[in-house]
Amino acid sequence: MTYPTGEQYEISSGDHRAVITEVGATLRTYRVSGRDVVRGFEEKEVVHGGLGQQLLPWPNRIRDGRYPYDGVTQQLALTEPDRNNAIHGLVRHVPWTLVELGADRVVQRTRVFPQPGWPGTVEATIGHSVSEAGLLVEVSVTNIGDGPVPFGYAAHPYLTVGESTVDEVSVTLPAARYLEVDDRLLPIEVRPVAGTDYDLRAGDPLGEVNLDTAFTELAGDGGTWSVRLELGERWAELWAESKFGWLQVYTGADRRDLSIAVEPMTCGPDAFNPGVTHDDVIVLRPGDSFAGRWGIRGA
Repeated sequence: MTYPTGEQYEISSGDHRAVITEVGATLRTYRVSGRDVVRGFEEKEVVHGGLGQQLLPWPNRIRDGRYPYDGVTQQLALTEPDRNNAIHGLVRHVPWTLVELGADRVVQRTRVFPQPGWPGTVEATIGHSVSEAGLLVEVSVTNIGDGPVPFGYAAHPYLTVGESTVDEVSVTLPAARYLEVDDRLLPIEVRPVAGTDYDLRAGDPLGEVNLDTAFTELAGDGGTWSVRLELGERWAELWAESKFGWLQVYTGADRRDLSIAVEPMTCGPDAFNPGVTHDDVIVLRPGDSFAGRWGIRGA
């Protein structure tokens, strides 16, 4: 049988088990001792809501799908038509080539070639591995074309601690600033979280707070930062290297039972365009590479 997300690569180590799919190098499930730490989807389902997907060569949204680069205005397909945006890159729904498969590790690779709205060629390699320390994701992207390209990366896992509604979940988020957005979720201004509902540094229950929000100025220790969810004895934590300078958190809008998306990002929304997020775009010149690591742990 051919599944909607292609081949299913199961990896495990001790009590840790994950399934990554051929389509999108998507993290379909991650469980510890039989309990979900990531909210996933069934093998016969079409992936939806960004569950576990890899987002490149840009994360989040690009206004009108349009941006200037190297003297040319690029026009991407409007993959978020209700808001007239291009969203979440070009690799979510394409098959990735299997490079390595072991008991506890899978490595996949894809290439993004020139196409409408995207001027260059990059090769991306993503490795997922599990151990007693949790799930580790290693990302490497190289410009193998003949000209510079703008670049950003993110991932879109949803974390769960067994909640029936996200209101119950205590969230500790180490961000000092958040991105104010318009009704298309596009940038207006970066503002301090202090004194707002976006200040989640104390680890309080989420309650009625509704987030589809980008955060930055992420405090960390030893070159990484982390976001922690707790409910009773259950906990889940996403960590990322400090080169991931942004974070998107999504609580499901009107659906309060979807779990919480915690998305490490190298740049903020609409970063390819001039504005308050533009400084964090990575420029990959021919032969340049980006490498980054993030992971999930929980119980």
